[in-house]
Amino acid sequence: MSGPGNGPGNGPWNRPGTGRVNWPALMRAGMRGHGLSPAAFWALTPAELELMLGRPAGVAPLARARLEALLRDFPDGPGSGMKDE
Repeated sequence: MSGPGNGPGNGPWNRPGTGRVNWPALMRAGMRGHGLSPAAFWALTPAELELMLGRPAGVAPLARARLEALLRDFPDGPGSGMKDE
């Protein structure tokens, strides 16, 4: 599950060196920093919490330069290995 600190590493919501979620820091940010009630805090999805706390949610959209690189690396058309249907 992706969410604030659920993956490996030492993100801002991880306990240093453990890769585990630092729930006290998240709760302070949500309840004190944003004025959420405990019920509202626990009702949030990880994606909603990340968005609220200023962390980008999801994957960035495909940029034009990356699309052009993919088209160059994987061309469609004769000889591309694609079946004509």
